[in-house]
This record gives sequence, C-alpha cells and structure tokens, in this order.
Amino acid sequence: MASSKPAVGTNLRFRQRSKNPEIAFFIGDLRVFLRHLLRQSKVKTVILHHYWQAIATTIGNFAGLTFSDVQRRRCNMSSPVKVGIKWRHRIMVHRVRVSGTFDTKAAALKWEAHQRMTLGQGEQQLAVTKTCAEAFRRYEIEVSRTKRGYRWEAGRLAAMAASSLGPITMAQLSTSHIAAWRDERLRSVQGGTVTREMNLLSHVFSVARKEWQWLQTNPTRDVARPRPKPHRDRRISQDEIDRICIALRWPSDGSITAPETIQQRIALAFLFAIETAMRAGEICGLRAGDVHGRVAHLKMTKSGYPRYVPLSPRAVEIWSMVPNGFCITTATLDAMFRMARHRAGVEGLTFHDSQHEAITRLASKINVLDLARMVGHRDIKQLQTYYNATADDIAQKL
Repeated sequence: MASSKPAVGTNLRFRQRSKNPEIAFFIGDLRVFLRHLLRQSKVKTVILHHYWQAIATTIGNFAGLTFSDVQRRRCNMSSPVKVGIKWRHRIMVHRVRVSGTFDTKAAALKWEAHQRMTLGQGEQQLAVTKTCAEAFRRYEIEVSRTKRGYRWEAGRLAAMAASSLGPITMAQLSTSHIAAWRDERLRSVQGGTVTREMNLLSHVFSVARKEWQWLQTNPTRDVARPRPKPHRDRRISQDEIDRICIALRWPSDGSITAPETIQQRIALAFLFAIETAMRAGEICGLRAGDVHGRVAHLKMTKSGYPRYVPLSPRAVEIWSMVPNGFCITTATLDAMFRMARHRAGVEGLTFHDSQHEAITRLASKINVLDLARMVGHRDIKQLQTYYNATADDIAQKL
C-alpha cells in the first residue's frame, strides 16, 4: 500500500492562482528545512509528515491553496518558475536571496549564472540588498558632515535619494541607470550643475566601493559628463562700477568717508573685491584682527586652506572705512547687489565677476606665480578661467 506522506526531498511549485506568492515560496523553504531536520535528527518520517501537514495546511489556506495543491505541485527554488507569460527566478548565494523576472527561461538561467559568479567572490561580496538611497544617507552622515559644503551636499544627496536612482540596489546599478539620471537632470538644470552632481555621485560610489565593499566598480566612470559651456569672460567697465555704487548710495566723489547703511557697506565690499580678487564669502568673513598693515589673513577659504592676501593702497583705504569688518552676510550681499544691479540697469553682471575683473587687472602688475598665490589657485591653469584680457589690452603691451 502506497504511503500518503509527501516525498520529503521535493520542494513545491504552486498554482498561479495563489493569492500570496511570497507565502507560497515560504512554504517551499519550510519544506527544505524539514527535510534537513529529518536528516540531522533522524525524526521518524510519520512524525515529520504530521508536522508538515499541519503547517502546510495552515499557511496554504492563508495563501489561497489547499494541502492537496501543495502536495501535488513541485517547486525547485533553483529552477525558474513560469508566472503568466514571465519567468520568475529566485536563488540564494552566501545566505543572500535575490530574485528577478525574465521573458524567457534561458534569460533567467543566464542571470543565475551571472549572479552566482558575481556574488560568490569570497570576502568581496556585493551588498545586494543595499540601495542607492541607503548609500546616499550613509555618505551624508559619514562623509558630507566633515566638509564645509555640507549643506549643499546634504540637499543634493536628499534629492538623489528621492530620484529614480534611490530604489535601485547596488547589485543592479549600472552605467545605464547613471546615464538615464543624467539625461533626466539635463532637462531641468544646466550642464555645469549636472557635472557637479555627477562628481558628487562618483565620490559616493567610490567610497562605497573602497571602504564599504558595496560595489566592485564605479558605474559613473564610463558615463560622459555634459559638455561644459565656455567660461565667462565678463569684464566690468568703470561706468558700470560707478552706476552700481550710485545705486547702492555710495557716491564716487569721495564725499562720504564712512558707510552709514548696509547698502553702502555692500558698495565698499564690491570695490574691495575688484582690488583684491577675494570672493564674497572671504570678504564677509573679514574681522578687525585679520588685517595687519597691507596684508589680510583669511583663516578659511574655498580651497580649505588659509591664505594671505596683499592689499593695494586703494584696498587699504577702503578697509580703513570699515576697520571692524564689513558686517554683512553673503546672503544679504547677494540679494542687495542684485537689486542694485537692476536699478543701475546693468545686465549680465554677478558679484563673482569682480574676481574676473580683479585678476585681469592684477595680471598686468604682478607675475603669474605671485598672482596664483594671491588668489589661492594651486594650479596656474585655473588663472586662464579668470584672466579675460582682450586682444586690444594685449596689443598695448607689445
């Protein structure tokens, strides 16, 4: 007489009408466990059969299956399962379970071979369950918070986590995902912004590869950056300088020797920038003890290093009007300078253009090495971005 107990060495395949495929697969895993239990503890087969029937009936009913359904169907987790017109495949490597859906069984088997080869790299296993969003959050906590540009990076990382990259696992991440994200960003922002964000993205994945062992390769390395736009070559004429100073209530005839309003302090900061090639944040950060004679000491700069800036006689004169510092913030300077520019009728000018103008003027007075040291450029090639002398200016030197 044939035994009614199930074949212990058989896994389960469930009918497509299962309401909860995850529970169906869980039952299949449970059967494997019971088979292992039988081998290890030598539990009598009849006792094992009663345990299996009770558990399978309870969970099977919840999944919309009967015990007879569970009993008749076979499922091997190492083999693809056809669900509708698709093939679903699940494997486990080094106690990590991964799954995927494919159009054909051959594609599923090819994917399995690739996953087993990729995941079976010994100690350098991929963190297949980690998503890009998790990488962005960890980078923000462990790396970005140590940088001066933390606020910008935190905002960018949060936006990336909420984008199409966020839910993608590190194991699935490829250059095609990065390229698709790049193209999506280019539809809303300029190429320079995308390049800066891709540089941040590249460093995130570099840290994930080198320190966290979440990746084997950096997917951003083979993705082209957007073509950069030509560098700005905006010069500031003396007429524009006078008009902006008048809009900021600072007369050019020297009738006022000390600023009385914030607008006038911003006008002096603008004139000071043209003399020293200092950035807005560096000017706003100057305090009384930072200037000694004709040298200004910047404790912290954009590059992260301190710098000493020689001052021209005109710069010393301007500083004597504000000996305790300009006492303005970069946000106030930016907002009020924009309004003054609008009132003066000056088009296409930014406060940062004052650095272009200053470097171009200083280039005719001091040599290149001294100029690079003065403005804090460690690479002399960077000066080419800010040196905007015209052909007429160069011709007068010949």
